Amino acid sequence: MKETNKVPPQLPARNLKDKFTIFNMPILWFGVFAAIAIYAMYTENLPAGMIGALLITMVLGELLGWFGNHMPIVRTFLGGGAIVAIFGSAYMVYSGLMPESTTAGITEFMKDGDFLNFYIAALITGSILGMESKILVKAGVRYALPLLAAVAGAVGLAALVGMVLGFSVQEAVLVIAMPIMGGGMGAGAVPMSQVYSEMLGNEPGYYLSILVPALALGNVFAIILASVLNLIGDKYPSLTGNGQLIRNFHYEKKETPSYDLAKMGIGVLAAVSFYILGNLLGDFIPLHPYAIMIVLVALLKVANVMPEIIVEGASQWYEFVARNWTNALLVGIGVAYTDLEAVLNALSIQYVLIVLAVVIGAVIGAGVVGKFMGFYPIEAAITAGLCMANMGGTGDVAVLSAARRMELMPFAQISSRLGGALILLLASVFIPFFI
Repeated sequence: MKETNKVPPQLPARNLKDKFTIFNMPILWFGVFAAIAIYAMYTENLPAGMIGALLITMVLGELLGWFGNHMPIVRTFLGGGAIVAIFGSAYMVYSGLMPESTTAGITEFMKDGDFLNFYIAALITGSILGMESKILVKAGVRYALPLLAAVAGAVGLAALVGMVLGFSVQEAVLVIAMPIMGGGMGAGAVPMSQVYSEMLGNEPGYYLSILVPALALGNVFAIILASVLNLIGDKYPSLTGNGQLIRNFHYEKKETPSYDLAKMGIGVLAAVSFYILGNLLGDFIPLHPYAIMIVLVALLKVANVMPEIIVEGASQWYEFVARNWTNALLVGIGVAYTDLEAVLNALSIQYVLIVLAVVIGAVIGAGVVGKFMGFYPIEAAITAGLCMANMGGTGDVAVLSAARRMELMPFAQISSRLGGALILLLASVFIPFFI
């Protein structure tokens, strides 16, 4: 009888910890740190540069992320903390709740301070070097077809829905589908506006104002559908590898390492060195530095020439960055890269439905073809589908965070960077047919 009435002591403790901690610390102490940051923000005493920006993005990111992860409908269907961190901070800018000095400081930190690139460099280097070489080889040679299928599915479904709703094929494909699938702002919409200007007339700024709402709204749907795919994977486990891309490919997972601060320092050095090398080679190779970086790190991993201490250091640094700074980065994305006014201005029913069709078409194309190529459909749909339909590097972080599969970052970056270059090429080819 005693054993029957006994309650396992761990369960209540775990629930209390989850409920009353933020950022893995007692909520009272987090509140103290948050109060310092928020008071400094509203009294215009937040230091310029990295210290002030990192503090306020971490505090706001953890607060918004906590609320998003504890709101039932938002947590389950809308991306949870990821989408609340992005659009909560974007709303603070839009509504004036965030002081202009803080907005400027975060924007400078994200763009001029290169925090986004610093974060992604850690994820690319650590996640690729931390992979099994066999997985990298098996996935890489088959990844192109799901990528092309995502583009075909997005363009085809957008054209079909557009025609039903009274849009021309030109509007549905060139103005909506192409920018959504085009690798974000810097690698997609901006160069695409130049292509459109040269081939169709008008100033690049005219086309940019048309392309940006589609890109922003597509990013919203990509984040939402990432959360939905995660939910589908929970309901139907046979469709997902839970972060592993290749189906029926089993390997012995390494034991959880004992984290070493010295090794993490090596990881920082390796990540930023590969990023710089990608930029240097980008002056001679017509590819985005991220794409070059992915190829370089992957080749070194497959060749097995990297010392184990560098591999472990890069992997541990990646885990540190992903665990501690993801929500901070999402706030930076919301402040510096998300134009909430452009999203709201685009919200007609017809426009929204076509954008949704683009993202769903990408998911279907990538998921179906990915299955035939030996990938798990959920992971193929997320990487080759949603990471083609989001806002490039910023969208990759948000989508993978909402899908709870940050380990897929290398494939997400392949989709965003190489896929974005593919869309620019296709736009150049298709435009003459619409003139």
